Amino acid sequence: MAQKVITTYVDDLTGEESAEISTHSILIDGAGVEIDLTDENYEKLLSILNPYLHADGARRIRGAGKPKGKAKTAASGKDESAAIRAWAKDNGFEVNDRGRVPAAVREAYEKAK
Repeated sequence: MAQKVITTYVDDLTGEESAEISTHSILIDGAGVEIDLTDENYEKLLSILNPYLHADGARRIRGAGKPKGKAKTAASGKDESAAIRAWAKDNGFEVNDRGRVPAAVREAYEKAK
């Protein structure tokens, strides 16, 4: 028997279906959520959080309580995905130029850092 699996990516904020959706992790006071957003809605989120993320006394933390999966911080976003894609192509991984970067590729990139 043959099976065909279709994956539909949906923006958690608007319900919009798109191939241009990425998963983002948000961690506040040790409680975290992952949210799938289009680039446009992610940019809106960043613009709302920007004053808090760049406050004079704000300190960046790495890895503290980070949920498993595709975590992105405000400073990384598209730049991190582009860096991962470039690294993956240079290291023999097959990745699309758009859409989600596979978790296995992200994990390999993190281990290689």
